[in-house]
Amino acid sequence: MAETSTVCPYCGVGCGLRVEPGDGRAAVTPDVAHPANRGRVCSKGAALGETLGEADRLLRPEIGGTPVSWEAALGEVAGRLRSVIETHGPQAVAFYVSGQLLTEDYYVANKLMKGFIGAANIDTNSRLCMSSAVAAYKRTLGEDAVPCSYEDLEQADLLVFVGSNAAWTHPVLYQRVAAEKRRRPELRVVVVDPRRTPTCDIADLHLALRPGSDAWLFDGLLSFLAREDGLNRAFLDAHTQGLDDALAAARAAAPSIPAVAAACELPAAQVAEFFRLFLHTEKTVTLWSQGLNQSSSGVDKGVALINCHLATGRIGRPGMGPFSLTGQPNAMGGREVGGLANQLAAHMDIEDADARDRLARFWGVPAVAATPGFKAVDLFEAVADGRIKAVWIMATNPVVSLPDGERVRAALAACEHVIVSDCVRGSDTVACADVLLPAATWGEKDGTVTNSERRISRMRAFLPPPGEARPDWWIVTEVARRLGHGDAFTFRSPADIFREHAALSGFENGGARLFDIGALADLDDAAYDALAPVQWPVTPATPSGTTRLFADGCFATADGRALLLPVAPRPPAVPAGDEYPLVLNTGRIRDQWHTMTRTARTPRLTTHMPEPFVQIHPLDADLWHLAEGGLARLSSPHGGMLARVKLDAAQRPGSVFVPMHWSETYARDARANVLTAAVTDPVSGQPEFKHAPVRVEPFRPDWTGFLLSRSPLEIALGDYRVHIPSRGFHRYELAGEEEPEDWGRWVQAHLLGPGEWMEYADPAAGRYRCARLRDGRLELVFFVAPGNLPERSWLGQMFAEDYLDDVARMSLLAGRPSTGMQVAGRPVCSCFGVGFNTLVEAIDEQGLTSVEAIGEALRAGTNCGSCIPELREILAQAQHSA
Repeated sequence: MAETSTVCPYCGVGCGLRVEPGDGRAAVTPDVAHPANRGRVCSKGAALGETLGEADRLLRPEIGGTPVSWEAALGEVAGRLRSVIETHGPQAVAFYVSGQLLTEDYYVANKLMKGFIGAANIDTNSRLCMSSAVAAYKRTLGEDAVPCSYEDLEQADLLVFVGSNAAWTHPVLYQRVAAEKRRRPELRVVVVDPRRTPTCDIADLHLALRPGSDAWLFDGLLSFLAREDGLNRAFLDAHTQGLDDALAAARAAAPSIPAVAAACELPAAQVAEFFRLFLHTEKTVTLWSQGLNQSSSGVDKGVALINCHLATGRIGRPGMGPFSLTGQPNAMGGREVGGLANQLAAHMDIEDADARDRLARFWGVPAVAATPGFKAVDLFEAVADGRIKAVWIMATNPVVSLPDGERVRAALAACEHVIVSDCVRGSDTVACADVLLPAATWGEKDGTVTNSERRISRMRAFLPPPGEARPDWWIVTEVARRLGHGDAFTFRSPADIFREHAALSGFENGGARLFDIGALADLDDAAYDALAPVQWPVTPATPSGTTRLFADGCFATADGRALLLPVAPRPPAVPAGDEYPLVLNTGRIRDQWHTMTRTARTPRLTTHMPEPFVQIHPLDADLWHLAEGGLARLSSPHGGMLARVKLDAAQRPGSVFVPMHWSETYARDARANVLTAAVTDPVSGQPEFKHAPVRVEPFRPDWTGFLLSRSPLEIALGDYRVHIPSRGFHRYELAGEEEPEDWGRWVQAHLLGPGEWMEYADPAAGRYRCARLRDGRLELVFFVAPGNLPERSWLGQMFAEDYLDDVARMSLLAGRPSTGMQVAGRPVCSCFGVGFNTLVEAIDEQGLTSVEAIGEALRAGTNCGSCIPELREILAQAQHSA
């Protein structure tokens, strides 16, 4: 097949990729022509070719665990939905969808639910990451319209990252900023985050504020700007309203720099420095993400931030604006088609009678849903208490990603009808389904996505779907036809859907709604296939798209004026206390994505941070008797988990950080969101993932161990159990409070296989080691000890050997590498597979003194750059030791 241009399926940067399919794999390279990434790609995107294949794919429809035909499965789904609607009404049905869907998938699901089933109970996992930003934009600017472009980051003189670890979550965009910082050292970068994250690597100022105190900071900035004559009075008078009320609230909450410093628990000098930088730097872009959004007051925090840009007129012009960084590849595309339960398609409001009438006439139905549906957390509450009788989940894993995860699992277990469309067979949510529908995934699907800067790009298929997998739009369309709505669902291709979507955006618009791609409504199939990346609006007046919004000072409100709104800051909904004294913050790590259903398929991404961990400040670790590398049990009123302890002075005392990625597919008892409460913002419905009171205690197992095996194994051993797919073998980290009476007998009962066995046992010391070889190749190695287990990397390297000699075999049982063996150590650079030991040796032997020198010698850090902060730390440690 020819090389294909497509888009990465991970974060909201929306990187363009070039893919050349091969035999069961694909060579993936960055697209130098795509304006979002300009020829760069992160470690996850670079490894996409390694995630393809049929392993763990859902390949046939299933009902009750039994494979069936598509005809039977589609008839079953339609019959179940029809029965519930006829018996309980349309409000008893819900769809829960995903930012992993393409816009065309989203469009038909929303059309079916709101237009033809007649309820608004369709919500998306984007509710969990972007809905507070959506509400903040709508309340202040009149529409969910990100005003900025990536170009603005390179034209700004001050960049403020708020609650965003962009170095890991939006790495390609961050590297554009880092490159601009190298080119223009006068560019100032401020990071507002309780943790010192890798994003701080290029920061001139880091504000490690008290978790949840962002609104006090931005209220304080607004009142400071007023005191220092920093308001743009001409812009305010001509283009806004509400300044007096907003300013009164800001002055009441944060009247002075000392008051802000006290509320945020920051040094007053740091607050003053930030305020002065903002005051004196007109070209300012403020970027925010989940640290601000995932809060019980996330909308207010976003409004307080936007207020500061409106008050200074820093919006709609190059190098300035409030810029929400989207979390998923198509979170914005879902918002465009009404994927949120409180929206209609094409940015129309569900509570607007004229909009409902317009949409009903366009779709040819008597009426569309007239009231907002259940938002994500409320939706699963309604499943739990029986108000929703049938739920259809598409391309997402809510048992892992939603707060109070055990309650979500219990809700699905009790639900009468659980339908799941997904591409994978083994996820926590798939295990709850009555009906499974095999969906096509990246590389097999055609359609469009919209990135953080409103840029629509084509995602193109380059592989046929395996087995009987089908695109999501096709599945929904076929169900709609079986429900009797075939005349409205005549789509034969994604191009058909896109044309209707584009036509709706321009239907009776006349400039009333900023989201308008009506100029694309007449694309034929060839033009759709060749569609180049373009930023909306795309109208007859702007056929090439629009770089930034509000350049004319006219906003999407009824009178064209933006609104400054009063913000009265409030603390997180559930404070820490005596029983749960620490504050839990959850988030992403560098090489993993969501619940690991794709990224865990490639060892390149599983080995940088291979286990679930809790990051804690050394002072807190001493207080709670935790040790580096030990295990800890985290508890909250909602559940508990086990994690490896990481001591890090970059973590704010009193707070801990846990990644949100692990599910029971890869780790027992390691779901972070069983700890978080189902507390949400009252406006957006977004959960408070960044502030959950927890207790952290040492978990002291009677035994610890690990098992490396060439083949995957089903292991039911230990309280702590993590599966780490690795290059050429599978790694299992294990620990437990109870151990078998005889390890040798346990191995014979559970691991016995053909080949040559070697064994060492010291029961008095609690040590056991064994290995199995077949035709001289290592097949399995198992180590148990009370502590001080050997490093895994050198044992892993032995799986690449065709034959182990006597020296290598002795090293297995001795538990240490043989003399002269080159041990790469834990991975640091995922792009080029450079390990810690290799780095330290090169720094020492070659006298490397800079990250650039490391890159020249080993290539580490020269691709996506997301390992550069860690390279800098290793370099500093080596120089300190020297």
